Amino acid sequence: MQRIEISPGIYWVGAVDWDVRTFHGAHHATEMGTTYNAYLIDDDKVTLVDTVHRKFTQEMVERISDILDPSEIDYIVANHGEPDHSGSIPEALEFAPNATVLCSKMGERSLEGQFGGDLRLRTVGNGEEVSIGDRTLHFIEARMLHWPDSMFTYLPEERILLSNDAFGQHLASNKRFDDQVDHCDLMKEARTYYANILNPYSKLVERKISEIQESGLEIGMIAPAHGIIWRNDPGKIIQAYLDWATGKAGEGRVIVAYETMWGGTENMARRIVEGLSDAGLEVKMQRLSATHRSEVIAELLEAKGVIIGSSTLNKGVLPQVAELLSEIKGLEFGDRIGGAFGCYGWGGGATKVIAQTLEETGIEMPIDPVRVNWYPDEDDLERCYRYGKDFADKLRS
Repeated sequence: MQRIEISPGIYWVGAVDWDVRTFHGAHHATEMGTTYNAYLIDDDKVTLVDTVHRKFTQEMVERISDILDPSEIDYIVANHGEPDHSGSIPEALEFAPNATVLCSKMGERSLEGQFGGDLRLRTVGNGEEVSIGDRTLHFIEARMLHWPDSMFTYLPEERILLSNDAFGQHLASNKRFDDQVDHCDLMKEARTYYANILNPYSKLVERKISEIQESGLEIGMIAPAHGIIWRNDPGKIIQAYLDWATGKAGEGRVIVAYETMWGGTENMARRIVEGLSDAGLEVKMQRLSATHRSEVIAELLEAKGVIIGSSTLNKGVLPQVAELLSEIKGLEFGDRIGGAFGCYGWGGGATKVIAQTLEETGIEMPIDPVRVNWYPDEDDLERCYRYGKDFADKLRS
């Protein structure tokens, strides 16, 4: 295997998962695959930062073996205990019999809960440092970014932040660095990742970035545990995180997401989009049977308005819409303007469910939902067009 050195004496020894298409129990679509990034530091105390998904253990071992004897590893840093990063730790402790696992206090609970109590763990606290020779491991607690056990490992001599799940993306590539891949793909996947994983913790993201900036910590490279390494301009993804965390992105942008049974709700969606567009807003329309909900969530991260439509089924919404509403509520997409629309036959209910769920999430509903019995006629479609225009006025005000 070709050695991949991200900095002198520091190597990428992870794995590329070209085939994975969903993550977190199909909660998150990963159409571009992902990587499991692990980093080997060759110093007086040889250190492995994070491991890989268990099924890629052998690939990680082969990469390490091309650099040094795996039995020489002294420390294994577990920045986060989720199995896609910690799954190989039990095997790593077999090929590195003298290694100690460094983790946060919460990480100790996580790892012992998953793998038992024979892991040779040592906990490290926020700001604690461990010398490994010419380099220092500086640990930064990052609780709830995105698990209670999460932490960063910072190498001050190289100005490298090993950030685990923060600043990552699900993006498989034979390239390792941001200046080697398509920037649009990179930022799209970074946005999708933030929206579906980190959005509920946006206040903590903002606070943690502010803490790091105020501490004077210099960051020349960010090496996350998924996706591409930010070496060209790490400040760009830091600024993007701040924009997403503070809601600065997406002024004048609306998402219209819907599912239809016999086409009536779709026709309503199209007329609403026309009204929004003619009012000068940027609009994205997405049918949920053709678009994974995690993609809609990614679009919502950079939108101030969300309008959701559904035909009525069993006095409620269609299944795809129910899944989206659950995600919006769970990921805490408040501080937005919302709307609802849909067709019904013998009995309604869909628009009521949509409006109630969005309001419970903290999304303001300034206009009554637009409902159509049976199939929309010209007057109904004109109401939908007017609804789009009125929604645009409310969004601007």
